Amino acid sequence: MTATETPPVTDAPAGDSAAVHRVSVARTYRFELVKLVSQWRIRLVVLACWLAPALFVAAVSEQSTLPSDTLFGRWMHATGWAGSLVILGFAGTWALPLLTSLVAGDVFAAEDRLGTWRHLLVAVRSPRRIFAAKALASLTVILLMVAGLTLSSVAGGLLAVGDHPLVGLDGHLLSSSDAAGRVLLAWACALAPTLALAGIGLLGSVALGRSPMGLLLPALVALAMQLAQMLPLPVALRVALPGYAFISWNGLFTAPGQLRPLLIGVVVALVWAVVATLLAYLLFLRRDFTNPTHDTAGRRGITVGVVPLAALLAATFGVIALATPSSGSGISQAKIQRSVSTAFAHLYRIQTRELNRPDVTEAQLRATTACTKGEDKVAQEGPGNDWRCVVTWHLPGVEAAGTAIYQLDVTSDGRYVADGDGPKEVNGYFLVRTSTGDAPNPLWQFDGNVELLHTSPKG
Repeated sequence: MTATETPPVTDAPAGDSAAVHRVSVARTYRFELVKLVSQWRIRLVVLACWLAPALFVAAVSEQSTLPSDTLFGRWMHATGWAGSLVILGFAGTWALPLLTSLVAGDVFAAEDRLGTWRHLLVAVRSPRRIFAAKALASLTVILLMVAGLTLSSVAGGLLAVGDHPLVGLDGHLLSSSDAAGRVLLAWACALAPTLALAGIGLLGSVALGRSPMGLLLPALVALAMQLAQMLPLPVALRVALPGYAFISWNGLFTAPGQLRPLLIGVVVALVWAVVATLLAYLLFLRRDFTNPTHDTAGRRGITVGVVPLAALLAATFGVIALATPSSGSGISQAKIQRSVSTAFAHLYRIQTRELNRPDVTEAQLRATTACTKGEDKVAQEGPGNDWRCVVTWHLPGVEAAGTAIYQLDVTSDGRYVADGDGPKEVNGYFLVRTSTGDAPNPLWQFDGNVELLHTSPKG
């Protein structure tokens, strides 16, 4: 070809030009992930998730005073697995909602504050791929944070205390391997409500734009759910809340496991995660990017966001109410009596071994419990700190039955703390020599859990 000749012209389809410049989801995802982790606040939070739990668990485990008001806190001297569950309880209440707010609640709003939407659209050429990339990048960072909380808390407990058996919420002893599996499974179950909050964060970030309310929305929703769990709600409504799996993982640490509320809570949370993310996606596609002052969906955000989620809550409540026969608070006298009897029998055997007394089985003890709430005219059901239980048991070869009194503080979510009220030699405070050092009498105080959705006709 000479200099005067013109190059041949090919009839390329019009779509080929667009195909050459198309940016894939994978490439856009890497770009969004780099943008997220390049922020100093994200880096600090990720680092804290991987270091702070280990340091906290190790430090608390060495203290003489333990956080006995938290679930499994009283066992932090006995096993390294207890510390991770203490962190999980704190994370479900405060840490995970704040982390999802920081990441998912800001991933779209940051573009509004910086005014970079037009540049991003010109580079990627697809709102759909932008949304997918931002959602996946947020999910990646959130999973990295949860993994850090899990592994760090487990490592801190095992290094500080050791791999010892864990006492469950019904007093039975979990082997080290069993405890390890259940602790990791509990963290995995907590991912479901975390994803639900992340979906709500994406929705708030899209709908509210540069408004700080979008950033705070997951934390505010989590706080509202915590306040709701403290109210005397019907059990079906309590389970229908997307954050219930932050509580129902307790059922993994009973024998048999209280899995029904946990499975319902996980499914409900995952449905919320999918619906909230889909609503955010639809709202994002309808946004007018040609108007630089348009950073919020206004009434459309309320219509597309709040109304469907409220309808989802109502529908979930209706389905659970029809599918489960439980009514009211779900806390009955019969359930509490069975739970206390079971826990006392298991813990009595632990005390017997620690005091080097002859072993006795739960069947030989034949432990029974009689509980009353408040005065005679008060309904014998529901939460409260006025439950009083008398446990009766029998020892082989001893004609007289033993009795012990407990004062119970039962919360609305079915958790309770039993405080020994005599006789002192049975459930009073005294130290017992164990393989890990001196520990309080296991029958002095113990935590328990009532299954709110139990379907037994006696419950």
